[in-house]
Amino acid sequence: MQKQNFFQERLTKSVGQFDITGKTLLIPDMSPFGSRLLSSSFRAYGVPARVMPTYTGLALGKEYTSGKECFPCQVTLGDILHFLQEEKNRLGYDFSPEDYVYFMPEADGPCRFGMYNKMHRLVLDKFPEFEDVNITYLSATDSYSSSMIMPAEKSRLFRRLAYVATIISDVLDRVVWRVRPYEKNPGETDAFMDQALREMQNRIEQVGETRNFKALYSLLEDIVIRASRLMDPDMPRRPRIGIIGEIYLRTHPQSNQYLIKEIEKHGGEVVDASLGEWFNFVAYTNLRETKRLWRRAWKEKDVRRLYKASKKWMDYQVEIRYQLWRQDQTYASATRHLDIEGDHRIASLEKQLDNDRLFNFDIGTEAAISIGGAMEYVHENYDGVVNVFPFTCMPSTICSAILKPILLEKKIPFLDTPYDGSIQPNRELAIRTFMYQARQRQDRRNKGL
Repeated sequence: MQKQNFFQERLTKSVGQFDITGKTLLIPDMSPFGSRLLSSSFRAYGVPARVMPTYTGLALGKEYTSGKECFPCQVTLGDILHFLQEEKNRLGYDFSPEDYVYFMPEADGPCRFGMYNKMHRLVLDKFPEFEDVNITYLSATDSYSSSMIMPAEKSRLFRRLAYVATIISDVLDRVVWRVRPYEKNPGETDAFMDQALREMQNRIEQVGETRNFKALYSLLEDIVIRASRLMDPDMPRRPRIGIIGEIYLRTHPQSNQYLIKEIEKHGGEVVDASLGEWFNFVAYTNLRETKRLWRRAWKEKDVRRLYKASKKWMDYQVEIRYQLWRQDQTYASATRHLDIEGDHRIASLEKQLDNDRLFNFDIGTEAAISIGGAMEYVHENYDGVVNVFPFTCMPSTICSAILKPILLEKKIPFLDTPYDGSIQPNRELAIRTFMYQARQRQDRRNKGL
């Protein structure tokens, strides 16, 4: 009982939402653009955030897990352990673990992601020198509100900046995927976008606290114009491939073994599901849950609960409208100069599920937007769909079971790509075969068949 109480105390006092002012916030690398623009948003509000090096500590992550965890848990655990060990070696006696806070968001529901930060806490406690490294999080249950981790006067404004920075990162991703397959000089796109990322980071840190979004949009527009000049306009359009799946695996290049570049190498043009899609889905899901609570309160004639649900309903409505407004502004800065793909509306994804009787948002998890997203790709005439996920991931396994027979019937190539850190011997062959089928579909579409 005493040991159980000790663990409960550690999981409540050392994993929580507390003021991170003055602490070095350690952010796991996930999306090459998204993670770095998020860290710049924190720095704009006075939090010295850092994106940790990634995938260099994978052996450590696997050493302190059993294999039953999903792969992102092992990757992120390895990242924090490796970083802290390197910092301790670099600083020696000057290393102060209480100066660092590890940032690991969470979500509710059946996905194991909701327990990452607790499990990471238990592992960090195996190292006495890391016991004082606290773990903080933002949660999907309140749409990733930052009200508990920074002063109230900054919290709401920071969240708006962080959301716009996330959408900017989505646009930068889509610029890369639109330009790189058609670049005049191999490697030029990545080199330019590395420079563009630094420019955007600096701009966010300079103007982010004042929320001068016009300055961010202006720079984004300039980046898109310069990037578009790297394309060879005479190159024919490639088959378009849509990626769905678990958010970490599909956005973390090292974990998915640079899948997008591999598809491009074999002749495809890729669009990956965005980060913004997930944040919009979380807000939309919270609105749906609030509507359910409102209906129950109305049925039971509970005035207090009815008032509370009505207020939350209005708050989520405002939040969703604000997010879509900012998203449209951000994409407009790019699409007037380059025909990148727009993002899916969550309401449209839900309609896809309802119309086709495939799934239901009430079930939750990423399966809802992955299945809906795949069907949107179908209606937008994509030439293939790839499902990216950790080995044994429940939501993505559901996606595969539902989508395979449907896409087979529609003669649309579909590829499952599970990852656990190992390299499957037939991986390249599977991608080459998939891309051959995608080119065949493109040829049929071009001929009107």
